[in-house]
Amino acid sequence: MKWKYISCLMVVFLIAFACEKNEKRIDDFFVEFATVIKPAEQITFQLDNNKILIPKKLKDYSGKNGQRVVLNYTPLRGDTIKVNSVSDIFTGTVQESNAVDTLIKEPVKIQSVWVGGNYLNLILEIEYYNKTHVIGLFRDTQSSIINLHLTHSKDGDPPGYAKKLYASFSLSAIKSANVSPTPFRLHINTHSGVRVFELLVK
Repeated sequence: MKWKYISCLMVVFLIAFACEKNEKRIDDFFVEFATVIKPAEQITFQLDNNKILIPKKLKDYSGKNGQRVVLNYTPLRGDTIKVNSVSDIFTGTVQESNAVDTLIKEPVKIQSVWVGGNYLNLILEIEYYNKTHVIGLFRDTQSSIINLHLTHSKDGDPPGYAKKLYASFSLSAIKSANVSPTPFRLHINTHSGVRVFELLVK
């Protein structure tokens, strides 16, 4: 009986050892919006909390200074990272309009809206077939407070399939030198009507 018990323990131990040996740990990774910093040949990425990340090796991406990206990375040591993937996203600035009611605002589906650093970040869903959609962000100059309106034109794109649209707009133009943080309203036309967000930029 004793030898049967020992044999049983040995079998369990071998099975456990085999499972542990075959188990492969997946590296931790993060996915964040970031800004390309490229004063010279060396590319770094600045997160919206102002932290600078230094890629250990960066293949197949040249980038340009100020470009906003979706960065998938694995931390290594200190501020050094391994870049798993990096994708450019629409990068824009706030423009002005004294006739925002005349702007094209075809509806979109909102997945996420937030302010990070000096940027308004958006993840939207659009119906895309084969034509490039045009978006923009306009400040209503007729308003006494800061009202921003997202514009979206399908440019005649026929019905197709749902596609994510990532966008990031610099808010430097609306930041007040005297008021910190600076409040503003964001208006986005959706399939169920216009949604208004009360936001702050620090």
